[in-house]
Amino acid sequence: MPRFLHLADVHLGYDRYDSPERTEDFAHALMDALEKYAIAPRVDFVLIAGDLFEHKNVLPATLDQAQACLERLKQANIPVLAIEGNHDNHPYGTKASWLNYLADWDWLILLEPNENAAPGEPIFDPWTPETRRGGYIDLKCGVRVVGSYWYGSSAPQAIQVLAAGLRHLPPAPGPTVMMFHHGLEGQIARYSGALRYDDLLPLKEAGVDYLALGHIHKNYSYGNWIFNPGSVEANSIAESQEQNPRGVYLVEINNQGITAELKRDYTQRPILRLNLDAKKQWIKPQLEQEALALMESAIQAGKTQAAIVELRISGQVGFNRLDLDVRGLRDRLHRLSGALIFLLKYDAVGTEYDSTVSLGDEPPSRLEIEQQVFVDLLAANVNYNDRSESLAKGLIDLKERILSGRSEQDLYGFVQELLNNTKPSKAVGIADKGDVQLFRTALTPTPLPEGERG
Repeated sequence: MPRFLHLADVHLGYDRYDSPERTEDFAHALMDALEKYAIAPRVDFVLIAGDLFEHKNVLPATLDQAQACLERLKQANIPVLAIEGNHDNHPYGTKASWLNYLADWDWLILLEPNENAAPGEPIFDPWTPETRRGGYIDLKCGVRVVGSYWYGSSAPQAIQVLAAGLRHLPPAPGPTVMMFHHGLEGQIARYSGALRYDDLLPLKEAGVDYLALGHIHKNYSYGNWIFNPGSVEANSIAESQEQNPRGVYLVEINNQGITAELKRDYTQRPILRLNLDAKKQWIKPQLEQEALALMESAIQAGKTQAAIVELRISGQVGFNRLDLDVRGLRDRLHRLSGALIFLLKYDAVGTEYDSTVSLGDEPPSRLEIEQQVFVDLLAANVNYNDRSESLAKGLIDLKERILSGRSEQDLYGFVQELLNNTKPSKAVGIADKGDVQLFRTALTPTPLPEGERG
C-alpha cells in the first residue's frame, strides 16, 4: 500500500511585510510538516506540486532553506518529485530554473514533459538517473508519477496534449499520480482563470488516478481523484486556518481506493482577525477606547503574542473619519498586542449629509439653503446631531455678527451662550477650539445660487 505526502505552494523566500521572522516561517512550516508527515510515517515519496519558491530569482539564504529541508528527506531515503509553478518556473527566454539546479544536484526529481517533441513523438520520456531528466517515473512502490509545466491561460489546450501523451505510455505498474499546478473553478471567489471540471476530465480518462494540484492556497478535493492541499503556510491574512483551511495531504492508495488526510498540525504563524463595528453615536475617543478594549480581550485570551493580527474597523462614525489618527492608533495597538505584524484596516464611513430642502415650484432661497447646509453639517457630528436644528438657527445669527464686524470676544461669548441655551445630550463646558473650528467651517461663505450671482 503506497503512501506519499502531497504538498504545494511552499513559497520559500516569502518577503512581504518586510519581516525576516515572517520569511523564516515558511521554512519552519515546511521542515515541521516534512518531519511529522513524511519522515515519521516513512512515506514512499513526497510530491511538491509547484511553487516551492516565492520568486524565480532565489536568494542564497532561501536556497539554503530548501536544501536543508530536502537533505532531511534524502537522509531518510524518501525521494522528492516536483514540478514548477507560476512563481518558480524558468524565467521567460531561459531554459533553466532553480528547480533545475536542485534536480541537477540530486536534491529532487523534476518531472517535465518534452516540450520540444515533434508531432507524433512521445511527450513523456522516462526519467533516468543518468540524465536527471524526464516526464514520468515508475517508483519502486508501484506508483507512476507524471509531471507537467505551468501553462497559464493555455492550460485547457495543454491538457488535451498531455492526455494524448498519457495514452501512449507503456502500462503503469500500479496507480498513476500526476502533478498539475492549476486551480479548479468554483473553489475561490474572483478567480477567472480556473479550470472547469470538464477541462480536467481528459486526464482521468487517460488513466490518472490521483491529480495532485497546487496554485490555489485553499484545501479542496473533487471526485476522489482531484486533490489540492492548499498552501503550506499562509501567504496573507485571508488564509487563516479558520477561514481558509489548508495544509498537506498524507495519502494512501490501496485496493479500496484513495484515502487523503489533510494534516494541519505543524508549525505555523498564528493569525487573528478582529472586527470592530463602529457606532454612529461614538465620538472619536470612544472609538479608540473600544478598539483598545477589543484588543485587551484578545490579549487576555492569549491570541496576539507573536501573531499576525488584523483589526478591521467598519460601520459608521459620527465625526469626520479623517480626524482619527490611524497610524498612531495602529502603533499603540501593535505595541500593546505584542504581535509580530499588526494591520489596521479603517473602513468605517462618515455620516452622509441628508439634505431635505424641498425644491417645490419655487427654488429655495439663499437663507433656506444656508439653513439646511448648517443642519446637515451639525447632524453629521455626534456632538451636535441631537440639536442641529436649534444650533443651525444660531449659526445664521452668528454669521450676521461676523459680517457686522463684532469682536472675537463677543463671538466667543455668543457661541458659549448658544451652546448653553440648547439642550445637549451631555454636559458642555465653555466653547472650545473644536466648537469654534466647526462653526468656522460651517460659516465658510456659501456660493450664491446661479440666478443670484453678480
